[in-house]
Amino acid sequence: MKTITHTPVWLTVLLGIVLLLRIPSFFEPFAYGDETIYLTLGEGIRQGATLYQKVYDNKPPLLYLLAAVAGNVFWFKAALAFWNVATIILFWKLASALFPNKERFQKASTVIFALLTTLPLLEGNIVNAEILMIGPIIAAFVILFTKKLDFKNIFLSGTLFGLATLFKVPAAFDLPVIVVYWLITAGLKKDDLKITLRRSLYLSLGFLAPIGLTLVWFFLAGALGDYVRAAFLQNIGYLSSWRPGDVAKPFIERNLPLLIRALVVAVGAVILFLKRKVLTPKFIFFTLWLLFGLFAVALSERPYPHYLIQVAPSVSFLLAILVTEKTVEQSLTIIPLFLAILVPVYYKFWVSSTSAYYLRFLRFAVGQVSKEGYLASFGQRVPTHYKLADFVTSSSRPNEKIFVWGPDSSAVYALSRRLPPTKYVADYHINEFSTKKAEVAKLTQNPPKFIIILPDAKGFTELTPILRKSYLLISEIDGAEIWRLSGSFK
Repeated sequence: MKTITHTPVWLTVLLGIVLLLRIPSFFEPFAYGDETIYLTLGEGIRQGATLYQKVYDNKPPLLYLLAAVAGNVFWFKAALAFWNVATIILFWKLASALFPNKERFQKASTVIFALLTTLPLLEGNIVNAEILMIGPIIAAFVILFTKKLDFKNIFLSGTLFGLATLFKVPAAFDLPVIVVYWLITAGLKKDDLKITLRRSLYLSLGFLAPIGLTLVWFFLAGALGDYVRAAFLQNIGYLSSWRPGDVAKPFIERNLPLLIRALVVAVGAVILFLKRKVLTPKFIFFTLWLLFGLFAVALSERPYPHYLIQVAPSVSFLLAILVTEKTVEQSLTIIPLFLAILVPVYYKFWVSSTSAYYLRFLRFAVGQVSKEGYLASFGQRVPTHYKLADFVTSSSRPNEKIFVWGPDSSAVYALSRRLPPTKYVADYHINEFSTKKAEVAKLTQNPPKFIIILPDAKGFTELTPILRKSYLLISEIDGAEIWRLSGSFK
């Protein structure tokens, strides 16, 4: 296929618009829960703590490594902006490779993709794994559709899929897309199957290579078990976790929705195989990519908008066919696009207001809203987190520990660059993966300098004895209690 060697003017203009649209994100506070968790773990890495063993979250390590490099929310957002620009360029290269003589298609698909991954509609302004992992995935497909399918190129593509998975495990569901595509388009003759099997083996080896290296690294660090449990095994329990009442049900009944979704993917692949002679390979590829992506999006049945970014590439291609092509497949795109709409509607995905996001920033930029009012617009607790962090940083040394209990506790850790004496940095970590009794035992053994109880904190009566025995209530900030380790226990 044709190799693109220069960037057209329209793409340069589009990338400029994307950076312009991202300017408000550079002024966002430490407010979004996931971001503050990532930055807290990043700070743990900077302080030499071993991931998963000494500081915990349940995603693979690349996101936390990026947070460690960034150091704060501004540079985290800046890294996201330039990563997104690079991803858009990769997407355009894929569009150009698949439709080399159709600039209208290239423009339409790339503009749609740029908007879907940039605007707050799908939380494109927030640093989340989905927007980071689609870059390596698209790069892998660029190689597979533009290079000779020899061992080196297929292995490299597999490695990119592996790197994407090290941002978040659902990225792995994009890897079988190309394998099923090969099976459908190459045919089922013995020689064709051998070729597909060999390519799939190369792809799998490449996929496992970066993941295997992380296993070796954590083994040498003495944290292999912690890594495997946190980044991979505990995510199994994440499936259908939006239905906690189903936990006690039999396996088949509990996982029936998941099995039905898998059946939809399988049926869709079979239909594409049966109709392969009347469909173009590109349409087959886009539809497969969407089917597997929607399966990954709905794994946990949680309605977070940023999950949908995983299907932004395939949706962009299909929408471009719908608005630019004049073929039978223009009409056929309605079927996969209907599924793309059905999933977020059925699972009631939340929607972020794009207009409200930019209007809020404009009011702040022109001075209509004060800094504290701007912070509060991201959540009433946000100004309190900043005040608490200011207190902590002025009253403790960088290596001293604090413990924060309550919603969004990770924001205080991230803002103050202080770590807890236990590995958990969010209240739901303790609720889901430990016990309050166990955490109090750790706090007793390794008491932090400060224990902070946030205003909306709930249900940690086990802390009361240690507070009464070893701590003094020294201050309250917006209803948050600050307890200091008493002199005899320093």
